[in-house]
This record gives sequence, structure tokens and C-alpha cells, in this order.
Amino acid sequence: MTSFALAGPVESACVRSDRAGASRPLCGCIQQVADMVLTNSDQRRAAKFFKDPDAAHAVWVSQRAADDAFWERYKQFGTMAEAYCAG
Repeated sequence: MTSFALAGPVESACVRSDRAGASRPLCGCIQQVADMVLTNSDQRRAAKFFKDPDAAHAVWVSQRAADDAFWERYKQFGTMAEAYCAG
């Protein structure tokens, strides 16, 4: 099990979130998928969505090419995390 001190940004945000299903093993799994799919910068950005879901919506509706590219990677991450981590 990954120590909290060594946790990645997605895992840390997940563990600190108030989501009902958030557990250290699940959050660790989600971080593993983030490590496979997202850059470090993408991970820090995605981690902010746990605390501020409106930030995700702002990226989703953005017209900027960089936001669109991030959103495609983020969707891939979500799909993979759901498949890989769903117990």
C-alpha cells in the first residue's frame, strides 16, 4: 500500500474528499491509472476536481484547444479508472 506521504496528487485528493466510496485502496488504484494516462501536470489539474467539481465543468465547456486536449485525456483516465478499479 502506498504511504499517504508518497501518494500522488489524485490519490491524495481522493482520500481527502468527502465522497462516500473513497477508500485508500480505491484511491490508490485510481492514482495508478492516473500514472498510466495523465502527465504530472494533468494529475495536479484533475486532483482539483475532487474539491471543486465546477472546475471540471469549466474545462468541459471551454473552447480552448488545450482544454479540449486535456478533457480527452481526462475522459480516457475516467474510463480506464472505472474499468480497472471497479471491484
